[in-house]
Amino acid sequence: MATVPSSSPSTGATIYSVAERAGVSIATVSRVLQGAGTVSSKTSQKVLDAVDALNYVPLGAARSLAVRHHEAHGLVLPELSGPYYSELLIGFESRAAELGQSVTLMLTEGKGDIGRAVRQLATRVDAVAVLGSAAMPPAVARALHGQKPVVIIAGTPQDGIESVGAENAASAERLTQHVLAHGRTRLLFVGDPAGAPDIADRHVGFVAAHTARGLVPAAPVRVAFREADGRAVAEQLLSGELEADALVCANDELALAAMTRLQDAGRDVPGDVAVVGWDDVMTARYVRPGLTTVRQPVRELGAVAAERLHDRVAGGAPRLEPQVLATELVVRASCGCPRPWPGTDPTHLSHPTHPTTDA
Repeated sequence: MATVPSSSPSTGATIYSVAERAGVSIATVSRVLQGAGTVSSKTSQKVLDAVDALNYVPLGAARSLAVRHHEAHGLVLPELSGPYYSELLIGFESRAAELGQSVTLMLTEGKGDIGRAVRQLATRVDAVAVLGSAAMPPAVARALHGQKPVVIIAGTPQDGIESVGAENAASAERLTQHVLAHGRTRLLFVGDPAGAPDIADRHVGFVAAHTARGLVPAAPVRVAFREADGRAVAEQLLSGELEADALVCANDELALAAMTRLQDAGRDVPGDVAVVGWDDVMTARYVRPGLTTVRQPVRELGAVAAERLHDRVAGGAPRLEPQVLATELVVRASCGCPRPWPGTDPTHLSHPTHPTTDA
């Protein structure tokens, strides 16, 4: 095999240095990165190990010319269960299709080395959008920075990487104030603030509403954000393990599951326990009582992320400040407000959050 030229660390890894490290030809490296099934698993692994070791990410424009394909974008999600992820995916894929992009979806659930999986995804697409911060640790951010456009959705912003998200803290404070105004005195925040930056911001708003009234908030009930966890919290209330007259849930899945379990056990919602959520999924307006919640533009978040990736691949400059979309408090009856007249839309009681800067 002919010797291939290497690159020094100062100039960055190239397909030649990957081939040299793996002991294969550049054609083999190219086939592996394109996902061709003609390379043995052993050789493919050697190439991928070299890609990881060198932090190699092919430039999007060069790759597009080499394989003569249209623009392809990667979207990294934790999973697809629940309405939030499906709404985000619909928004991203729909806008990408309008812009002539294809989408490669990667789910991080069950993957041992998420950072490595994201880097490998980046070798097959022109740009990457990542939901949250777990899939974009600093080492991965450094590897991709300056080589592939990246957008973080609802995660912690990082230097040089664009981020888009929805407003959380102010609307969570308004939601909690609304519940407190009903005379509730034993509120529990249901959700783990350490689980995601947006959940942490919602808890900040929960605490701020208590502090403004001179109250000390209870510690959060740290659970994941799935239906089963909402039912488990309801069981703890029913058994007396937890005490509360209101649940401020980190998302609608938790809220709807907890509310249904409490009602099945004969508890009155909101008479015995008020329950509020976040997201405003479709079910929230059809359950009885209707769920008071905060509406966030999940589908729009996906669409904005797709637009930003397309702009960057086309040569546009990155936005230096996070792009924040407004959210809206939607008041229905699960918080203790009067039930609306039949045939009316309870969202007429909505109060928009303060406008946020769209950087």
